[in-house]
Amino acid sequence: MIQLIVTPSNVLADEPVSIRATGLPPSQIVTIKATLKDEKEKLFQSKAFYKANEAGEVDLEQASALGGDYVGVHPMGLFWSLKPKKAFQRLMKKDVMNSPLCITLYLYDSICLGDSATIRPKACQMVQRWFAGPGVQRMQIREGRVRGALFLPPGEGPFPGIIDMFGSIGGLIEFRASLLASHGFAVLALAYFAYEDLPDELHEIDLEYFEEAANFLLAHPKIQQPGIGVISVSKGAEIGLAMACYLKQVIATVCINGPSAILNFPLRYGDLVVTPIQSSLERVQVHASGALCCRSLIGGNELNSQSILPVEKAQGWLLFIVGENDECLNSKAFAQRAMDQLHSHGRSSGRMLAYPGAGHLIEPSYSPCCFASWHSGLTNPLLWGGDPIAHAAAQEHSWKEILKFFKQHLPQSRSKL
Repeated sequence: MIQLIVTPSNVLADEPVSIRATGLPPSQIVTIKATLKDEKEKLFQSKAFYKANEAGEVDLEQASALGGDYVGVHPMGLFWSLKPKKAFQRLMKKDVMNSPLCITLYLYDSICLGDSATIRPKACQMVQRWFAGPGVQRMQIREGRVRGALFLPPGEGPFPGIIDMFGSIGGLIEFRASLLASHGFAVLALAYFAYEDLPDELHEIDLEYFEEAANFLLAHPKIQQPGIGVISVSKGAEIGLAMACYLKQVIATVCINGPSAILNFPLRYGDLVVTPIQSSLERVQVHASGALCCRSLIGGNELNSQSILPVEKAQGWLLFIVGENDECLNSKAFAQRAMDQLHSHGRSSGRMLAYPGAGHLIEPSYSPCCFASWHSGLTNPLLWGGDPIAHAAAQEHSWKEILKFFKQHLPQSRSKL
């Protein structure tokens, strides 16, 4: 009997699963296909072609994909190679508490290149990928000006606290915060524009708003004193680095593909005003796909000292995660500049992890690589970059490093989960 066995079938989204096909004729060529629909019913799919061994089995831990969406031994390839059927859609889980991502795997005993709706699969199996583990709580936050969602792990705490921010997409994005809470951190997913009564558009970075968020988190009875962490990407990483430089509450900061200078909008903090470097829109390039490549909008010779963040003043630890194939920003050059600043002041509190072939949107392990997607306010999609195999490897490695970084540099909970 032909079977498709997936274990475990109910698991956190950043954890691996084992996929095996059994009961096949020896040396049978098969297609294994993955499909899912997001909360807006948009279809994402992937497939790979394998050859059964002499025992009639295909084990993705050992078997090499001969073709399809990837080639080689990649046990989780069907997950990170998921692509939207309609181009330029980004897979992003909205409701992280009440439903998982449901991915259905199909096994066919032939090569399925096109739509396989007319071909009956020999076996199928559903996998549920959750973004919040058992016992994680979500609390909506409307405290003073602060807007967001607080995720608390199970147990009495207190827990190490983290603020999580995304970039110019705006709104409230929760999937990374809920995953971090599943690993024992108390995480505030923080919105800073285009959400509820916050400004619709970003015109300036008011650092006092982010200080208010840091103070709110530290005042919470379930947060371990005396300091918090920040994890942030893109525009959020610019803000996260500014928080590390100016706010004593921040003691461990992860910046994913962000600048080390203030770009496009001024930063204000009390009497301090940091003038931004403006993007040169005439340098935008149009990729063959039609997506916009913004990597060259900020040139190295435009970096005036007034706009560069004083990373040498950061009291805590810094981890820069950069994709060398980031098509949105020359993030490696910015991170290297920040590292050079630290070294020139005798500081060894920074670390840079640079990943060849990785793009802009470096997310938790096994997330699909989003090469380009629509972005609000633009007439064309935005190019993020990333070779799928290299990007997947970067996500798997960097996510483990992020968890280790926060466990090492944030005060740990005395509570036993």
